[in-house]
Amino acid sequence: MADVVTDLKGRIDKSLEDLNRELTKVRTGRASANLLEGIRVSQYGTPVPLNGVANITTPEPRLIIIKPWDKSVLKDIEKAIREANLGINPMNDGEVIRLPFPPLTEERRKEIAKQVKTKGEDHKVAIRNIRRDANEALKAQLKDKKITEDDHKRLTEKVQKETDEGVKKIDEIISKKEKEVMAV
Repeated sequence: MADVVTDLKGRIDKSLEDLNRELTKVRTGRASANLLEGIRVSQYGTPVPLNGVANITTPEPRLIIIKPWDKSVLKDIEKAIREANLGINPMNDGEVIRLPFPPLTEERRKEIAKQVKTKGEDHKVAIRNIRRDANEALKAQLKDKKITEDDHKRLTEKVQKETDEGVKKIDEIISKKEKEVMAV
């Protein structure tokens, strides 16, 4: 019977991890190599992660430098970055690709903050769906007489408590990211 609560906790933790992973890709005022995560470069006809064909560094807060190990993939890297639609124009000098990050306008910051809020809301919905699944599992166990009425009530309260904690953590994560985005 406690396995429902354990499963709930595990699924909530996975949802929080997913939110954190998604938010690392959100652009703030600073350059971050995490923005390039998920970009794949075609090398010999096979899509390869960008960090698998080049060295990625951030020598300055507003600049990412991509230095490929094989200069023949420079054009492919540039193309992949343009297709990723990051809002950054790659500059290829034949040796390295520079990604200069222009300062974000106030309007763009608010737009990004809104996207962050939306991601948070999506994950809150996911957590509520996890809660619903857990409550349905508890009802089924009660119906099959695997747990008593008292156990059902106690476990339902525990499920709600875990859900509330998960939603609270999402609010904290979102608030922190919004501050990061809005910082000039």
